[in-house]
Amino acid sequence: MSMESVNTRTAGTSVLGAGRDGCAAPSRKDAAAGLAQVERAMLTAREKRNGGPMDSVALEGEYARLVEELNGDVAGRERAQAYLAGTRSLYHGAPMPWAAVPKIFSPDDARHLAWAAETMGAIMDKLTRRYVEDPELRAKFGFTPEVEAATLVPLPYEQQIPIARVDIFLDERTGAFKFCELNTDGSAGMLNTVETTRACALTDAGKRFATAHQVAVFDVLGACADALMDCYRQVPGAVEKPEIAVVDYAESISADEVAEFIELFAERGIRMRFTDIRDLTYEGGVLRDGQGVIDCVWRRVVISELLEKPCPGVEAFMRAAQEGRVPIIGGFRTWPTATKTVFSVLHDPIAATFLTADELAFVKEHVPATYMLEEGGDLAPFADRCAWIAKPRDGYNSMGVVAGVDCTDAEWRQVLEQTRAGGGVVQEYVRPYATANLPGDPDAGTGLAPYMNMEGLYLFNGRFAGVFTRCGRNATIGEFTGRLMMSCLVAEG
Repeated sequence: MSMESVNTRTAGTSVLGAGRDGCAAPSRKDAAAGLAQVERAMLTAREKRNGGPMDSVALEGEYARLVEELNGDVAGRERAQAYLAGTRSLYHGAPMPWAAVPKIFSPDDARHLAWAAETMGAIMDKLTRRYVEDPELRAKFGFTPEVEAATLVPLPYEQQIPIARVDIFLDERTGAFKFCELNTDGSAGMLNTVETTRACALTDAGKRFATAHQVAVFDVLGACADALMDCYRQVPGAVEKPEIAVVDYAESISADEVAEFIELFAERGIRMRFTDIRDLTYEGGVLRDGQGVIDCVWRRVVISELLEKPCPGVEAFMRAAQEGRVPIIGGFRTWPTATKTVFSVLHDPIAATFLTADELAFVKEHVPATYMLEEGGDLAPFADRCAWIAKPRDGYNSMGVVAGVDCTDAEWRQVLEQTRAGGGVVQEYVRPYATANLPGDPDAGTGLAPYMNMEGLYLFNGRFAGVFTRCGRNATIGEFTGRLMMSCLVAEG
């Protein structure tokens, strides 16, 4: 786990390893091997115990009390808001809505999250490898022939899913968790996490907390960059200084986050640029955009959006992918695990053909029951709206997601019918764990209130690398439902 120290009295050290900024990063061998055996044993013991509260409960409670003692820490929140206004972490030109109280884990908590993330990462890898080999498994996803063909294009590197974020609902009172969804390649939120965490460190509550604890943060940007380059270096004919293009639709990607990565790669002597997929051409095995030849692609475009917006650039991109002459980090093979249907597949009897008994038990315990709705399917089992949430089969960015608890009975019936017509899924609703918080915006008042939490666990080349956490007052915690971005700390002492 790549970490950076943020406590001035312990500058140069970190809680769980090290990050960018001059600290020693984990070796490639360690990253490939994952956690040491002794850590694995600790994680297994904690999971079996699954009883006592995580350390985060006390740590976050302590921080919330500091905010209360400071009467809402208005002056500190004003400094943080001013800082965010000068960063790239913006939403419609203003600071991203953020939470005054951060998510705070201990090193033991972080190892628990690493176990959760890396176990799911191993399951995703196994599913993907079997998917390529087994037509019966592929049929479970119901892809069109065109999409299925794209997912079968060979990869020029070993890692099946180099970049992922697995989202969970974590009950910090017990350490129990349920997955919400799996994200690959288009997984955003890295820059927001980094900048919100820096902003919180400027508040009076943040400063007081840091004097009482040894505090560190995750270096998610550096870990992601490392994963990208590790994959590229495995490609036959890889050049020392490749021209890397981040490919997506301009209206869909976080331009600010891409700009941050462009600067990060420039520090490493590598040129990266953003390319709108509509600007691509492909001829004679060479992929180009308006700026020239592209040596390597970081695919951020989501496949469902790609299918919704066909154009010559998409056709060029697909030809390049199919011929395999231009390495694409995050090739289309990652798509099966990113669909809303993957949880249904993991609960299907076919999962027993490629998962171990322990992995199947993990799925049963931590993956919510998920059902694909087909035309003519019976909706009666899902009539209890408080028990279910509906999702479009190929949706992304929480669009089209509706929780039954937010509906009337009549509205929920209509949602079910629409979901069935669109071939979507109905998933067991998990009520998120709530903690005391308030918006970081100083104009939002000073009173703490319960906010429901969701954690996204970053996986880069299968290795846990940090947490994207956010909270909200609504049953669905998403970009369009008033969520607040939360900073994330690891603290001990």
